[in-house]
Amino acid sequence: MTIGQTASKTKAVLLAAAVLALPTAVRAAPADTYYERAFVVAADARCNLFAPNIEAALTAATAQARGAALRSGTAEADLAAAAARARARAGTVSCADPQLATVRARVDGAFSGWLRTPRMVFPGARRPWTANRVSSADASWRLQQMSVVGASPVAFGYAGKGEAHGLVAVVSFVGRSRPNAARIVLRDPVRVPRPWLAGEGLVPVSARASIWATGVDAADLTLLAEDRRAGEAWRFPASVATAIERLDPRETFAIEFHFRDGSVATAKFEAGDFAAGRAFLAMGLI
Repeated sequence: MTIGQTASKTKAVLLAAAVLALPTAVRAAPADTYYERAFVVAADARCNLFAPNIEAALTAATAQARGAALRSGTAEADLAAAAARARARAGTVSCADPQLATVRARVDGAFSGWLRTPRMVFPGARRPWTANRVSSADASWRLQQMSVVGASPVAFGYAGKGEAHGLVAVVSFVGRSRPNAARIVLRDPVRVPRPWLAGEGLVPVSARASIWATGVDAADLTLLAEDRRAGEAWRFPASVATAIERLDPRETFAIEFHFRDGSVATAKFEAGDFAAGRAFLAMGLI
């Protein structure tokens, strides 16, 4: 490839990124949108283009684009290759390139709207993640997905008061029996390195990793399902977030509630755009 061809392709990437990096872009194919956003993220890492809150918004949009591309049928390996190409291309662009300044201005303008957005819903194949950045003195959900086990509603995600929030599962079991332990089960990447999409997306028992809850408290009323008056909030370590983000958005993870009689109640969740939701929260409360 000649120097002229390289410069031409780089200019084309910059011009495309100025459009496709915007959160409202819908005309491009999902894989192309992911590539362009990955390029802008890589260019920002190299040239320090954006303020931290814009970086968080761009990270959320990039994660969202990745999820959309996977759900559209793009192979994970192809997206990994696209991200590598985006980083390589960003490495050839001068931080003083005027086209990069155009990208910066357009991304700043587009994502400034996200900074004022209090709530977002990140759709999935079956269940969405709902994100909430509204400051509140009461306990509230920051990132939540709903499920059910039998007749009992189960919510999982980030919840807390003010700036402090952690990973919890809130469940309101019907009847007097209560679990004495809870754990999250999901694909073990060491045993099964590739996404497990068979069945409902939950890997077989022999290939699962598990992370146990670190404690349980009575749930705040503001965290309960609409028609419930009591429930338990099971706390999980921060490592759960990393484990979920390793999953393909189409994969399933589950929360198992273990009872003293040896029985287990299981609530299933979809990995979905969990990473995008976390990045959206990283923009801070409003």
